[in-house]
Order: sequence, then structure tokens, then C-alpha cells
Amino acid sequence: MMKRRLLLGASVAGAAALSGCASQNLDGYANEKPVLDLAAYFNGRVLAQGMFQDRSGQIVKRFKVVMDCTWNANQGVLDEAFTYSDGSTERRIWHVTRHAAGHYTGTAGDVVGEAEGRAAGNALRWNYTLRLPVGKSVYDVQMDDWMYLMDERTMINRARMTKFGIHLGDVTLAFTKP
Repeated sequence: MMKRRLLLGASVAGAAALSGCASQNLDGYANEKPVLDLAAYFNGRVLAQGMFQDRSGQIVKRFKVVMDCTWNANQGVLDEAFTYSDGSTERRIWHVTRHAAGHYTGTAGDVVGEAEGRAAGNALRWNYTLRLPVGKSVYDVQMDDWMYLMDERTMINRARMTKFGIHLGDVTLAFTKP
């Protein structure tokens, strides 16, 4: 039994170490255009379509999002209304603060603590813990969120979801400004 626990612990630690080595570098996007300014992009109405894929790649959920976004100086409110393919709905309201040197922080009702992010060039990396209801349970999962501004109207978002360093799945979104 003890040998089995040690083997499991070593496997989890090894997977976490390897996933850390494979991380992309935000500063590598510093010269990419167009430059992402969250306050400029997420201002007014933004539409999105997305999906959640489990770790095997199977699509588990599809959804649409209507976002109504406003900024007052360095304070932004991103009001997201989700409609899932099964007809269920959800709402998340982000309160985002823009800081110096491309840094951002944010809070939302289902986010544990404060989200932190940084933009460089056309990319933003956003990290937070999401309180995720699944059936009758609620799990705190870590989100490693990457956004890439493709042009003035289109942004692609890819988020990796983990718990205890174990990959649970990925969220992919395509944002469009009408």
C-alpha cells in the first residue's frame, strides 16, 4: 500500500513538473500586432462561441456568450451571459482593474480570490481559481487562460483547466466584436 502511494505521488509530481516545462512564454508575444488593450477590446458588446473539452479531447459542453462591457478609467465591468447547448444559462460579472505595465487583476462571483493577468503584444495570460459546480458538488479548479488578439474584431481564447496539477480539460472561445 505504501509503495502504491509513493508511486502515485511520484507520478503526479512528475506530470506537474513536465507540464511546467512545457509552458509558453508571454514575453515572446511582445512584438506581435495588433497590441491587445483589454479596455479597448472589451468595451461595448462582444459575442463569443466556445466549448469545453475533457482531457481526452471529447467536447462536453458548447456555449454562446453575450458580453456587455464598460470601462471607467482603469476599472472595467465585463458582464457575461452564457447560454449552453443544453439550454441552461449562467452569468459571470468580472470587475477588472488595469495596472501599469500591462498588468490586470479581476474578481467575479465564482472566482476564488483575485485573478491576475499580464498582456504583452497581442496576447494576455490570465490565471485564476474558478469555483465550478459539477452535479451536486463544487470544485475549485485552476484556470490558465491565454487570449490572442487576431485583428481588431477577433480574439481567440484557450484556457487549460487543472486540479492539483492534473489536466482536466480545455476551454476554447472565439470572441467577435459586432
